[in-house]
Amino acid sequence: MTVPVQTSLEKTGPLPPALLESQSDSSGDNMHELATAGRALTVFCSPYVFKSVLISIRKGPGKRGKYSVVGNGNSDNASETLDKNEKTKGVELERNVGLFSGTAFIVGTMIGSGIFISPKGVLEFSGSVGMSLIVWVACGIVSIFGALCYAELGTLIPISGGEHAYYMYAYGKRDKMFGPIPAFLYDWVGLFIIRPTMFALISLSMGTYAVKPFFPDCEMDDSLVKLITVLGILLMLFINGFSVKLAARIQVFCTVSKLLAIAILAFGGIYKIIAGNDETIREGFQGTEEDVGLIATAFYNGLWAYDSWNNLNYVTEEIVNPSRNLPLAIMIGIPLTTLSYALTNVGYFGVMSRSEILVSHAVAVTWGDRMLGVMSWIMPVFVSISCFGAANGCLFSSGRLSFAAARDGHFPEVFSYLSYTRKTPLPSIILMAFIGVCLLIPGDISTLMDFYSFSAWLIYGFSAFTVLFLRFKEPKSERLYKVPLFIPILTVIISAYLVLAPIIREPKVQFIYAVMFILSGLLIYFPLIYGKSFQRKLQPYTKKFTILVQKLTLAAPPKKADF
Repeated sequence: MTVPVQTSLEKTGPLPPALLESQSDSSGDNMHELATAGRALTVFCSPYVFKSVLISIRKGPGKRGKYSVVGNGNSDNASETLDKNEKTKGVELERNVGLFSGTAFIVGTMIGSGIFISPKGVLEFSGSVGMSLIVWVACGIVSIFGALCYAELGTLIPISGGEHAYYMYAYGKRDKMFGPIPAFLYDWVGLFIIRPTMFALISLSMGTYAVKPFFPDCEMDDSLVKLITVLGILLMLFINGFSVKLAARIQVFCTVSKLLAIAILAFGGIYKIIAGNDETIREGFQGTEEDVGLIATAFYNGLWAYDSWNNLNYVTEEIVNPSRNLPLAIMIGIPLTTLSYALTNVGYFGVMSRSEILVSHAVAVTWGDRMLGVMSWIMPVFVSISCFGAANGCLFSSGRLSFAAARDGHFPEVFSYLSYTRKTPLPSIILMAFIGVCLLIPGDISTLMDFYSFSAWLIYGFSAFTVLFLRFKEPKSERLYKVPLFIPILTVIISAYLVLAPIIREPKVQFIYAVMFILSGLLIYFPLIYGKSFQRKLQPYTKKFTILVQKLTLAAPPKKADF
């Protein structure tokens, strides 16, 4: 058995006792710890810059134990254990996401449960059929504006992590103490509220509609729904941890399935309209709301269905030719989603009345009962597949956020490690899945929705402002894609409106809690992230935890981001 072990070090910090022991007696019990149960394991420690010197460990009689040194870094067997890049720079993410899979990733994560289950929110708060269609299209345009801002940031700063990477680049280098705060506060809210809430809500919808066909006429048991949801999360965890290619293929399959469902809804409704069932469409703008606060709420509901348009920015280091494919995938994916949503609503209006849509808890399922007869069961199946694809994409991108935050020291370092064999950020994917499961336990997680919408558009607006900030600070930086200047300005204004309008219309204590939670991240940042003395006190415990996670996941440190 050959085990890669780094033995030549350039010291840049105090040498840990565990590593000293493993060097002084590489054939004893400590080496046995590194090669537990016959599994190859590379253990790196971040305070060191490692040279590419490897030794081979063979099971057999040594001085005191089961393993002895039989080779060095020049042996062919040892050299074959890691490729040249991994020897010198660590494990690297692989580029397996092309234009087609990237577009499927955007469409597949945007089209989740919202358009199938609760388009009634837009209709209720906009007040009329005509205004609701305008809101759906306008939400698509707003999403395109935001995504184009992210396209410029993603091509200017081509590293994974989305907002974290952009804030660290734009502000982190400006001041050692205060510069990283925007990125850390985003990590604080994103890793514990925004991403897990989205993931848990979509996964719960998946579980609900996976069970629905078996209980067509009666109430479903809540514990059964949650059990199926947890099993679905475990399946997503396996897919995302096993292979990036497999996750991308699953995403393509789910995207094709949901586009097929949308085609059935749209063409079925259009057929009914042509056949003369146009009463709902003919209502037009009758009853349109004039309260701007209610219109903002309608936008919130619509934008929830469009959310995740920025997910591809989290995986930039895994995109083939990101300077070309990232903007193209955005420009193809979001207009396609906008068209799909508009046609789906037309399909609903061709079959159901306005009042029927408002009282339905699952509009697509009610539509299927009306139009598909004995085949009505396929709609819950399509909704479940749609939710699975959206949740799968959410877990995929959320794992990259945790990975990027840990790589920059905003999270325990081990969550930046990559599976040595699979080249996936397995520790961070496991963490995100675990948090998602924990959010399912209390019961009703819909109470987090107000916090989610408030925080999300605060972040999107700040990201658009970051585009303007970098245009001013770094006007000569090469930008492979450059968004027209009016778009980030307009995105900042729209974001401010979406954040402030609901607060002005209906002040709630939840908004105060949201601000308090965001700012409470500073209580973590200064002692644990910026404060070195506190970090040193925790080092013995974090080191043990790191080694444990490495043993369980066969994970190794990543290659340092080139940018």
